[in-house]
Amino acid sequence: MLARIMGALRGLGFTTLAALADSRRMAWAGARFLADAGSRGGVIVPPGGARIVLTPMPVAALGLGAETAAGLTRLGLRRIGDVLAMPRGELAARFGAVVGDHLDQALGDAAEVLIPRRPAPPYQLRQAFTEPLIDHGGVGRAMAELLAELCRRLEAEGRGLRRLEVSLFRLDGGRRVAAIGTARPNRDPAHLQGLLASHLDKLDLGLGVETVTLAAPVTEPLSAAQVALMDDSRTTGDLATLVDRLSGRLGLSGVIRLAPRESHVPERSVAPVPALAPRAGMPWRDDIVRPPRLFPRPEPVEAMAMVPDAPPLRFNWRGRPHRVARAEGPERIAAEWWRETRAPDSNSWRDYYRVEDDAGARFWLYRHGPYGPEGQAKWYLHGVFA
Repeated sequence: MLARIMGALRGLGFTTLAALADSRRMAWAGARFLADAGSRGGVIVPPGGARIVLTPMPVAALGLGAETAAGLTRLGLRRIGDVLAMPRGELAARFGAVVGDHLDQALGDAAEVLIPRRPAPPYQLRQAFTEPLIDHGGVGRAMAELLAELCRRLEAEGRGLRRLEVSLFRLDGGRRVAAIGTARPNRDPAHLQGLLASHLDKLDLGLGVETVTLAAPVTEPLSAAQVALMDDSRTTGDLATLVDRLSGRLGLSGVIRLAPRESHVPERSVAPVPALAPRAGMPWRDDIVRPPRLFPRPEPVEAMAMVPDAPPLRFNWRGRPHRVARAEGPERIAAEWWRETRAPDSNSWRDYYRVEDDAGARFWLYRHGPYGPEGQAKWYLHGVFA
């Protein structure tokens, strides 16, 4: 059994120290003071052999506190065998009953009460019905009662949920699940009930629902906050409610905002983040001009310039010609050399121009690479201005 347990843990990538003995405290001591990290079978103390194995071991193997172990060492009791040879009365007079209790537990002469470390109780409620629920209205009323109870518990513990899961157990043994998420910790029963309603209406109740469970697997601290008359706290709460409703219709990843990122390359200078994620990192720059609409990929265009380093005079985009009336630039943006797989050369930069055609439309174009004998420079349209 011990070899199988250690083999399974090794398969998961763990290095284990294990021991098998008559008592938990003897196994604890064997794993920490006898087992070898390179051993594949662990330490096995033979039945009734605890006293022989314990005798040469240090007193720390009894699992005593640091102060008690240091006191025994100062008295010259460095090995457990030294402690075993001492009268119990003298040990109890100086150290109390703890040393004798640990000795008896290690030898298997006294029972040791084990108190397992249990996980925190989950936020889960369950309700069974004597008669099955056959319509969504009944399910909704049962859900409202469970939600109210769950939110009262969350409020008492100063928490709010970020994810809510509902399970409907049908008479035919089937199970239907609906889940919602919130942009911020929430414990408002009416708001959560509204988010769940559209999901519950789509669930097939079959021949009826006999049990409903409600669980909040993800919660976060949520303390009460005073809402001032002249601040934007109320607006922020309304925005969170709107994001929750949109996420319920579009999915948890369907409502995002863009945040600035450290990069000069336009397509890498922003990153999508959750809509109400806290602001962090670098701020938006106001010293550079960028189009509000940036294409996912620059689109090639046919352009003509008066001289190689001049802005284009005209260009064709998506089959339509555009004559340039005004232009600004160039703004040179070099590639990030630490991302390149080859050494940077003359083709690793772009010259961007802001241009306006004779109809008043404004575009953001760039020339990639120079004109020269090795090839013609290529032009791309990367974005448009409003």
